[in-house]
Amino acid sequence: MKKAIISFLTFLVFTSCVFAAEKALVYRVPIQGVIDLGLPPFIKRVIKVAEKNDAAAIIFDIDTFGGRLDAATQIKDAILASDVPTIAFINRRAISAGALISLSCEKIYMTSGGTIGAATAVDMSGKKGSEKVISYMREEMASTAESRGRNITIAKGMVDEELSFTHLVIDGDSVEVTDLEGRKEGKLITLTTESALKYKMADGKAEDFDELLSQLQLGEAGVISTKESWSENLVRFLTNPVVSSLLMTFGFLGVLFELQSPGWGIPGTFGILSLALSLGASYLANLASMTDLIIIVAGVAFLAVEILFIPGFGFAGITGIGLMLWGLYELLLPDIPVSPEIQSMAITGLTIGIIGGLVGLVLLLRLMTKTKFWTKLTSPGMESREAGYQISIGLEGMVGEEGVATSDLRPSGWVQAGEKKIFVVSEGEFITKGSPVKILSVEGNRVVVREVK
Repeated sequence: MKKAIISFLTFLVFTSCVFAAEKALVYRVPIQGVIDLGLPPFIKRVIKVAEKNDAAAIIFDIDTFGGRLDAATQIKDAILASDVPTIAFINRRAISAGALISLSCEKIYMTSGGTIGAATAVDMSGKKGSEKVISYMREEMASTAESRGRNITIAKGMVDEELSFTHLVIDGDSVEVTDLEGRKEGKLITLTTESALKYKMADGKAEDFDELLSQLQLGEAGVISTKESWSENLVRFLTNPVVSSLLMTFGFLGVLFELQSPGWGIPGTFGILSLALSLGASYLANLASMTDLIIIVAGVAFLAVEILFIPGFGFAGITGIGLMLWGLYELLLPDIPVSPEIQSMAITGLTIGIIGGLVGLVLLLRLMTKTKFWTKLTSPGMESREAGYQISIGLEGMVGEEGVATSDLRPSGWVQAGEKKIFVVSEGEFITKGSPVKILSVEGNRVVVREVK
């Protein structure tokens, strides 16, 4: 009897393992909030994992007002290259960069009351981008829509408000359009769920994720909800504009401070570490190109040559600072066509970052000098005269004695007084070797002499 039970249980385990192995997998990827440069590495990683595991689909759960166009372009390229079927589930809205990401998916499903569109390019102050930028975004939307068999005219109308039309070709038929406000010149297209379905920009409507799975005939699939790893979160933190600016500023200042002191010390190490963190995160997020890194590394190399091999501060140091500033400026520009306004804002941002870093560093040092840790570290006043400490070398009794200069005093040098050879300074005048001198005063280890005429 026992053997029969064990055999039955073994059969059940084996059967469940077989069914589990054959169970379809669906990856759920959230794209919510602001689209920044930390998001593409996460999306690319999930797509690779899904391809490796032969997933049935990747569903992007989208609710965003948009964000960086260069980040959205990277995500769009990754989705178009995916070997796994991709579905955009617009869970309320896909505005601006979110619309580009949605159009790159093979299927689009929307909740009731959802919206997609309004994808014109704007700068950081909210103003419409230049024609160069608008043209780029318009054709990105059009080519993406074309690759998925969606209407190109509507995709362009989401970007360019100067376009207008009265008819659209839907499923080979010419359809008069009267219910889209964006068909008129001066208006951008934003589609509701119903209008997106009507004009074939969306493939279906689902109120929640479970209903979407049911419509996709994946109701029994295993759902893997993905989230960013700690390293991806770290990259997003380090590429945050505020954090990135501070790292760059402190890195730049650390190297500058190192120029003021001989050898290599804490400021230079801190500066190089800050630059490495900022540049490494920017490179991983595809914000920094290899060219940008080469420019900045060349700048650091010139500064290192100035610090370690060339006395003073000259051509190598100036060249190094210039190259670093150029590289930092390039890092602030996205890897897409930009208007002169964006370039001007990048210069302003770099200037503000450097000035802000200087002010912040001064305030930080002032606060640090008031802490107990700083007091213990530097022990100010511990060896003061009031505490009984002195640096006298015991020559106070020689005041008034005479000697002979054994070297030229320019104004410092050596004097032989009796049996003692003393390092002295004159009152400021030049005294030649062999001249008789008189000791005027002894203050600690400072002995002042005058030539005897």
